[in-house]
Amino acid sequence: MILIENPKRNDWSRILKRPTKTVDDIESIVNTVFNDIKENGDTALKEYTLKFDKVELNSLVVSETEIIQASNSVSEELKQAIRLAKSNIEKFHKAQKTERVFQETMDGVECWQEKRPIQKVGLYIPGGTAPLFSTVLMLAVPANIAGCKEIVLCSPPNKEGKIANEILYTAQLCGVTKIIKAGGIQAVAGLTFGTDSIPQVYKIYGPGNQYVTVAKQIATKYGVAIDMPAGPSELLVMADESANPAYVASDLLSQAEHGSDSQVILVTTSKTFAEDVNIEVYTQLEQLPRKDMASDAINNSKSIVVKDFETALELIDTYGPEHFIVATKNDDFFVNNIGNAGSVFIGNYTPESAGDYASGTNHTLPTNGFSKAYSGVNLDSFQKSMTFQKISQKGIQNIGSAIELMAEAEGLQAHKNAVTLRLKDLKS
Repeated sequence: MILIENPKRNDWSRILKRPTKTVDDIESIVNTVFNDIKENGDTALKEYTLKFDKVELNSLVVSETEIIQASNSVSEELKQAIRLAKSNIEKFHKAQKTERVFQETMDGVECWQEKRPIQKVGLYIPGGTAPLFSTVLMLAVPANIAGCKEIVLCSPPNKEGKIANEILYTAQLCGVTKIIKAGGIQAVAGLTFGTDSIPQVYKIYGPGNQYVTVAKQIATKYGVAIDMPAGPSELLVMADESANPAYVASDLLSQAEHGSDSQVILVTTSKTFAEDVNIEVYTQLEQLPRKDMASDAINNSKSIVVKDFETALELIDTYGPEHFIVATKNDDFFVNNIGNAGSVFIGNYTPESAGDYASGTNHTLPTNGFSKAYSGVNLDSFQKSMTFQKISQKGIQNIGSAIELMAEAEGLQAHKNAVTLRLKDLKS
């Protein structure tokens, strides 16, 4: 990791730059695939699966037989772990349910708001370098709690034309209604337009590489909503000499092993601590099966030494990390004042991997600085708020004059007439 001491503020944006391609680099590829899927549906999907995933498929839809076989292949120990995680995720997301909001704004004018499920949702589950069955939990569990009617899951097949057993087991456990063997840009395009195999959905969820992230953003041009821009994983750790260097190093590596385009950053007030963590990083790195991939991410990552907590907080908010771990002698300072982070992990015994798997919070989070404006996935992500109003005769008499005056001031005579006609009838 590159060690940087007390950088000047005007250098922060350069130092904190993510190792990602720009949208312009990727958008033309995404548009080409989208146009092909729109025109040629399943035929194009199979061609791209052969091209990118190196497998020829007869059917894109996972069969019941495949699901049963996959479920039987998952060990009972892992099934128990998945069920434990599912239980915690359900508890936390069920707690996010809200009651109907009702208010009589004036005599005879009733307004209320209710949550309704998004009926058709698409879940993108990366397969790639690691089968992220944990993401199935994070997306399908709240989708079910919300009451979504169609839950379509897309995940890339391996070279044998199969989706990981763990993904299929978790999907059926969580009530996914259809599972599709498709990944990358083509999966997002299929969910956007619909094909013979893939139902068209109203909203697409899930993380992915930079191509998937751009594909989701392009999908919005065609009237499909997305959860958020969620690209390569990132983690920022704020720690001082009170923290355990081995713990901090393990957290940094836990994100670095996601992929070579991941980024991890350590911010600290102690140069000695930064050096100790660096030693631990390279010691632990040697033991990792995904050493080469993690090494690439570590080479893109930095240890930044700052003079005090106030400077650290300003730098962290400027970066807006996806995951933020704080392990200092005064964690409350950061917990109470942090403004931009997807999810916060507090203290020496709260590893980021707890949130990735089983604590109950959602791990589908905004990356690339989008935590400054976006929330991570939660129950509300699978619902929309609908407002209702009911006005009585007395109510329209109370509010009508104000509506007439405002409509006339805006030059919208028909708006005014819609009230005037009713008021005249009530006077007669």
